[in-house]
Amino acid sequence: MVRIRKVEILNFRSIRSLIWRPSSGLNCLVGPGDSAKTTILDAIDLCLGARRTTAFSDTDFFNLDVNQSIQITLILGQLPDSLKDLDNYGIYLQAFDLNTGVLQDEPAQGFDTVLCLRLMVGSDLEPNWSLVSQRAQALGHERNIAWKDRLLVAPARLGTYANSNLSWTRGSILNRLCEERPNLGAELASSAREARTAFGNQASAQLTETLQIVTQQATSLGVPVGAQAQALLDIHAVSISEGAISLHNESGIPLRSLGTGSSRLLVAGLQRVAAQKASIALVDEVEYGLEPHRLIRLLDSLGAKENPPPLQVFLTTHSPVAVRELRGDQIFVVRKQQDGSHHIHMVGVEDDIQSTIRLDPEAFLARSVIVCEGASEVGLIRGLDQYWVDQNYRSLLAAGTAYVNVGGGEPDRCFIRGLAMLRLGYRVLVLVDADKPPTQAVVNSYTAAGGQLITWRPTRALEDELFLSLSDTGVDSMLQLALEFVDRELIAAQISSQSQGRITLDDIYHQRQLQQSYTLEMRQLLGLVSRHRKNGWFKSLSKFEVLAKSVVGPNMQTAEPGFIALVNELFRWAHAS
Repeated sequence: MVRIRKVEILNFRSIRSLIWRPSSGLNCLVGPGDSAKTTILDAIDLCLGARRTTAFSDTDFFNLDVNQSIQITLILGQLPDSLKDLDNYGIYLQAFDLNTGVLQDEPAQGFDTVLCLRLMVGSDLEPNWSLVSQRAQALGHERNIAWKDRLLVAPARLGTYANSNLSWTRGSILNRLCEERPNLGAELASSAREARTAFGNQASAQLTETLQIVTQQATSLGVPVGAQAQALLDIHAVSISEGAISLHNESGIPLRSLGTGSSRLLVAGLQRVAAQKASIALVDEVEYGLEPHRLIRLLDSLGAKENPPPLQVFLTTHSPVAVRELRGDQIFVVRKQQDGSHHIHMVGVEDDIQSTIRLDPEAFLARSVIVCEGASEVGLIRGLDQYWVDQNYRSLLAAGTAYVNVGGGEPDRCFIRGLAMLRLGYRVLVLVDADKPPTQAVVNSYTAAGGQLITWRPTRALEDELFLSLSDTGVDSMLQLALEFVDRELIAAQISSQSQGRITLDDIYHQRQLQQSYTLEMRQLLGLVSRHRKNGWFKSLSKFEVLAKSVVGPNMQTAEPGFIALVNELFRWAHAS
């Protein structure tokens, strides 16, 4: 069960340089578009795949500079006995320290015995695969992995279409399930139409074990093949050869006719069965063609919940469903630096990060993240964004901005979580109330790492800020909306109780009927009462979303200048990514 211990890429497409030590299990690459996630999968496939040659062009070189050779190097560990044969590979075998990532020139006890495989492409566009070691270089020796061993370690790629793995073609996953192979009879050459029936029965008899495995996996994964899969000649095959024998359901319909999602799900299940022979899988856009429940089933089939993992999987995703189903040590953020180099960061399993994965997985798929103290702040931003879009402004979502809801509590949590996201390469803005001051040392650590901060004016929570900053008309609208969300008697009781009877709801309405402005005491009272812990007027994401879109946004131009400045700062930051 071969494992890739280290990946090094130089001058390949958009990657100037990349060094990465993947995990031995599932490696889910996330990041904004054009961050080279698919390029990393392509590099692994080109270097390790069972191909004698492949076509390269000038566009495969970083910045089209063909004078800087493409170099893709994979360190392969957990080798089978055939790849540790001293006669064939002795001078290429090396030792790899799993803890430090240090490579030693000779195998040593207590270290993983590895081979270093490199693909080089120069300006002549001719690819060259070779094993690399200092001892071999000193002796002037050069060789590639033997073809039979290349077939053994080649990864299975689940691309947009998985049909190639549903026929007995070279490199198909079907040939790795067991040692059975179809024996093509001479009668196939005479008549393809007659042979489809005549030879189909023979093929099914010759591939009994494989067909049983296929049927069992398809049934367990919910992929429709009927009571028993069959091996019949594919009616789409032009020539009769080994590749002309493909999987069919009980009605004789080729399984290549399955939908994209079903095909990928079945091939993933078969890959799992074949793990002893082909233990590396590549899956680009794992969510493609799958409903959420089948996507979760696919991840489970690839071993996402198992320890030790049955496969080493490299996959990419833009799906929050996929992110939510994984652990932080299975998710890797790909970041492109200004100089063209790429870094890959493991998300990690700290409590703050793992809770964000479960509650706000969209944040890991964005460019910029706003860490909010609670649902109220998230609702405010979402509602304002909807209002701005109605005014023909660009959406924050279109700018690649997502939100993280810390869930209230101590404000330090916002900065701790913000710092964790900063270290993963995200742009981060923390938005917090000012009624509970955070620990200054925690804030300093966050800002020193490059984090941005917006907070309301001193001692104010969000509701205080709104009632103190909006115009009289805006406060009228807030109070009216509160009466739609909360029972009038409760609001009246809260106002009377908090003011000890000095101010009542009727007093407020009477004063407004006389066209008198809200007093500072009234505004402060409404702000305090509205954010009551158990009976807050707007204490939910959806309520604050409505409040922001229907009240705050339309009354923004007449609000207090300091509040307008804070909101404009938020808007500018979100659109600066």
